[in-house]
Amino acid sequence: QVQLVESGGGLVQAGGSLRLSCAASGSIFSINAMGWYRQAPGKQRELVAAITSDGRTNYADSVKGRFIISRDNDKNTAYLQMNSLKPEDTAVYYCNAHLQEWKRLPRDYWGQGTQVTVSS
Repeated sequence: QVQLVESGGGLVQAGGSLRLSCAASGSIFSINAMGWYRQAPGKQRELVAAITSDGRTNYADSVKGRFIISRDNDKNTAYLQMNSLKPEDTAVYYCNAHLQEWKRLPRDYWGQGTQVTVSS
């Protein structure tokens, strides 16, 4: 059973920083892309940032220049460094991994979500 466990959310003032972590565990054969999505109240879930196994990254326009996604392949862990946070970054942040368990087809897995609240 594969699990994605997120940590690092919380409450921060505008202009502050937070670092999210997402650790994948279980019978993992390989991990392709890992990413972070967020969902604010009344809004659809949106992609924040993603990173492939070879380090290629993709960011939402709203976070470019402020957020940095990285990963440690040895630890099956992805990170999201969030700087210059704004109140509009307030949302539940979800980790996503496109990975393959042993003897199974690749598919998407999701974490349970972590709340990020930015006060003005």
